[in-house]
Amino acid sequence: MAAYRVLVLGGYGFFGRRLVERLSRHPGLELLIAGRLLAQAQAVAERLPPGTAAALAFDVSAPELTPRLRALAPAVVVHTCGPFQGQDHRVAEACIAAGSHYIDLADGRDFVCGISRLDPAARRAGVAVISGASSVPALSSAAADQLSVGFDTLQSIDIGISPGNKTERGLSTVRAILSYCGQALPTGAGPRAYGWLGRWSHRYPAPVRSRWLSPCDVPDLALLPQRYADQPLVRFGAGLELRALHAGMNLMAQLARWGWVRDWSRHAGALKRAADVFRHLGSDAGAMHVSVTGRRGTGPSITRTWTLCATQGDGPFVPTLATSALVRRLQAGDASLIGAQPCVGMLTLAEFARECEGLRIQMGEATHG
Repeated sequence: MAAYRVLVLGGYGFFGRRLVERLSRHPGLELLIAGRLLAQAQAVAERLPPGTAAALAFDVSAPELTPRLRALAPAVVVHTCGPFQGQDHRVAEACIAAGSHYIDLADGRDFVCGISRLDPAARRAGVAVISGASSVPALSSAAADQLSVGFDTLQSIDIGISPGNKTERGLSTVRAILSYCGQALPTGAGPRAYGWLGRWSHRYPAPVRSRWLSPCDVPDLALLPQRYADQPLVRFGAGLELRALHAGMNLMAQLARWGWVRDWSRHAGALKRAADVFRHLGSDAGAMHVSVTGRRGTGPSITRTWTLCATQGDGPFVPTLATSALVRRLQAGDASLIGAQPCVGMLTLAEFARECEGLRIQMGEATHG
């Protein structure tokens, strides 16, 4: 039987190289690690088990994208070349034209929410086009779905992510975060919410413990309220482990609100270098939580919380887990994935737990009356 070919665009990048490491554990896959720099793609391929991956030079901005995909004939194309804020859907459109399934790791609200416009074309081509196969909204929605079972009324969903300061961070991720620093967020985030302006605290299990969180722009703010009949209030916060750095982000957001800085993402390189000076401080432990508050009948409000803790620097693998699970299902011929849609409610927490095998990642739930 021929191997199932998976082309990973940006396969040597921050998330791409972690994804191909996870995919290399899947039997029956042929991985193509692609990027503009062939030497870097080859370096990643050489670190994988022999015979599982090949490297090639591939520029997603090239005009001949569709013919190139047709020539390579991948079963699945995974797009990891962020930041996705401000990108269009030309890669997904090229995949539809070439007859390949498409998955991306996007967390840009407009990008992920806008993928549904390609649904008619994807269905005609018989391919899956899935956007947001990342921590949000793929993992966050899986947790919200499980936590909300049994509630008659769903009141609110609270989501937070806080990486360890010693954990490696990618420039594209930094640029994406800075793109909405001080910018207005959707109404689902609450009244008068702006990226990184204001903060609250959330206590995670040891070794993460208490972290500050501030509002950030993610697809969940638009997608989760409309997923449930009660249209619950959705809040999302991200946090930095070092409170001095987090307070600095709060200050930057205020400066943006005052109009002193138009777009902090233009300074992403310099700000990342400045933050990296403090990489020796803090820990390599990060966490994510989803809390759902609701009622059974006319009873009191109940809050259920799901928590993920990643240690020893394994946090950056979390955004790759959804794609790993989806490739597994596409390889098995799961026709329910056909069409173009955000990755909301497509996976279960059990599927994520399976993809965590071999990683220092733990998940658990608690209920508060």
